[in-house]
Amino acid sequence: MFDTAAYLKTLDYDGPLVPTADTLRELHRRHLMTVPYDSSLNSGRGTSLWAGVRIDEHAAFDAVIAGGRGGVCYELNGLFSALLRDLGFTVGVFAAGIRQADGTFGPDLEHVLGFARVEEEIWLTDVGFVGPSYLEPLRLVVGEVTSQYGTDFRIVLDDGYHVVQRKGRAGGWQAVYRFHPRAREHAEWQVPSPELERFARQLSGSGIVVRGRAHEGGQRILIGKRLVTVEDGHERMRGVVDPEEYAGILADILRRSPEA
Repeated sequence: MFDTAAYLKTLDYDGPLVPTADTLRELHRRHLMTVPYDSSLNSGRGTSLWAGVRIDEHAAFDAVIAGGRGGVCYELNGLFSALLRDLGFTVGVFAAGIRQADGTFGPDLEHVLGFARVEEEIWLTDVGFVGPSYLEPLRLVVGEVTSQYGTDFRIVLDDGYHVVQRKGRAGGWQAVYRFHPRAREHAEWQVPSPELERFARQLSGSGIVVRGRAHEGGQRILIGKRLVTVEDGHERMRGVVDPEEYAGILADILRRSPEA
């Protein structure tokens, strides 16, 4: 059963509950540090990856927050939006296409992210994206550069889209995902979409499972047997070949014992 007090306790948050930008930042960061992303939950869903976008908040809370099993984008962002709504924030959802390894973008409805309105400003909230990405919400202002833990973020316009970009200590700007800043209805994901079905088949065909969780000032992401670490704006990737080391990293990300 959805329980705001238990939710906040899980996030180890006992600060102010007024719906301000500072409250939003702290809750967002703590959520990413506490609740892992786990794409293994998509196993067996086939091309119906988005069938559950309209979550049952009570069931999702019991499984993800109380049960500690991790989640995928619409579960994590759906729960976080419910928490923010209970605290007095005005919230909604956007849809985004994530930048792929070849530089192209996924379908417009690939990713479900949230937004929150604080006074007259809109902030992007995304605790359901494995990253690397922003640990604190981004103000929806085109061209504004925000620095977070050694990494810069900005939103630019490109080909009719708003594109979130990031830049670490080394290298240039790189897209995270693109979106239209138009509030979406969950029913839009229920309309049959050949594009989404093709994309889902590609994802399931790859067989790659992605898991990740943030830590103080950075992120750890397992993409199959590759470990991506972001620390103070420095991003590194390496293979993990030792089974015992892999089990330890996985356990840390999922906040479980290696035996589990």
